[in-house]
Amino acid sequence: MYPLLLAVLMAPPVAAVSPGFGWGVPASPEDIRANDYLVTKDGVGLPPGGGTALEGELLYRQRCEKCHGSLGRGASAEELVGGIGSLSSENPDRTIGSYWPYAPTLFDYIRRAMPIDAPLSLTDPEVYAVAAYLLYLNHLISETQVMDAQSLPRVVMPNRNGFVPAFP
Repeated sequence: MYPLLLAVLMAPPVAAVSPGFGWGVPASPEDIRANDYLVTKDGVGLPPGGGTALEGELLYRQRCEKCHGSLGRGASAEELVGGIGSLSSENPDRTIGSYWPYAPTLFDYIRRAMPIDAPLSLTDPEVYAVAAYLLYLNHLISETQVMDAQSLPRVVMPNRNGFVPAFP
């Protein structure tokens, strides 16, 4: 009982002199602007630029293959290619071609989180090119088709209607 009473009595003075958690660095207005973006499923928020699968292949080999494997078939990270028609099976493959419902969200995810060792390091044209390469590997676009803010939302993903709304 005494330790609890002592803790309660000491808490206000400790909190009053505490400089805070000391975690991280305060974000400047420039930092916030640089990361204040959102790409929606219909492509709103996609930036200028563009890329093809041909351009994305080399980038994929340099920046993605070590984790996602040759041709997106998986290595230390999840596979990105294949699995179409497997979602209702016992072992579904949640790949870009089988699981992702909208292509613009693929762009958003790659830009924000990949490569895992250097997120936000790819330029917008590089992200478009890598996304194009992955869509090409999943047989969703041609090798020379340019993916940009106009064309990416028009890619019809196989699982576009596969999700049930959580709130009707």
